[in-house]
Amino acid sequence: MTTVFDRARLSRAPRTRSLQLGDVTITFVPDGMARLKPRGWLPAATAADWADHRDHLDADGFLAAGIGALLIERGDRAMLVDTGFGPESHPDDPANPLLGELSGGELLDSLRRLGRTPEQIDTVAITHLHSDHLGWSWSSAPGQDAPPFAHAAILVAAPEWERRDLAADPRLAVMEPRVRTIGDGEEIFPGVHASFAHGHTIGHTAYTITGGDRRLIAFGDALHAPVQVTHPEWSCGIDHDPVESAGHRRRLVEELSRPGTIGYGGHFADVVFGRAERGPDGRFTWVPVA
Repeated sequence: MTTVFDRARLSRAPRTRSLQLGDVTITFVPDGMARLKPRGWLPAATAADWADHRDHLDADGFLAAGIGALLIERGDRAMLVDTGFGPESHPDDPANPLLGELSGGELLDSLRRLGRTPEQIDTVAITHLHSDHLGWSWSSAPGQDAPPFAHAAILVAAPEWERRDLAADPRLAVMEPRVRTIGDGEEIFPGVHASFAHGHTIGHTAYTITGGDRRLIAFGDALHAPVQVTHPEWSCGIDHDPVESAGHRRRLVEELSRPGTIGYGGHFADVVFGRAERGPDGRFTWVPVA
């Protein structure tokens, strides 16, 4: 039997949501959102496919993609996975086949509402070097002369950092003095391990958080939308290696169906925490858990 939930959540802006893994508190901290053009973003999906999955699209036919950070709190220590898009916004460009409106800037206020200041974050782990995951790592708040996490170490997978392109994004130089490269399988924070998940970028990285008898996989942009849980063969139009990313997604979805395993999809509209549930046809669907 398929779990029932409010399917309007699949196409609306994300909200702050938390869950507990033993003594670890994990919270999605919103920064903004993007509106993705489905035919460009997931080019293997047809018009008929989107007719079948219309509840994943908003009223204007866009995929609603949340943007934010994952806050991990254990005792007095706290870290973030990714740092949102930062204080920027861009309107829809009709000539862009992939992206519609894109905006950020809410992360610091969202953190404060949770009782955390930027100074209380001691580590920032990055899934990959795309701007919607790095915003507050290089941007400063109005009236400030340094990024809010300028005191914190920034952890980036070694292959991702080594292949960075400063010509494409010179703002990476702002981060460089604080970057520490990490390896596959490395424990970066108590109970948090990095694992390379190539496909979307050359060094794309997932983070697995364990607490109590459960684990959460923060899978970054291996999946951009809940519909890819049902169709892992649908690669993103900007994946570095679409074949490799599809293979990784198939394995990941199986992992997300295992007992005691939760997934975190930072772009998953208002269903960022969930699990994969197998249906009678053998395909999976994304079911929110918070």
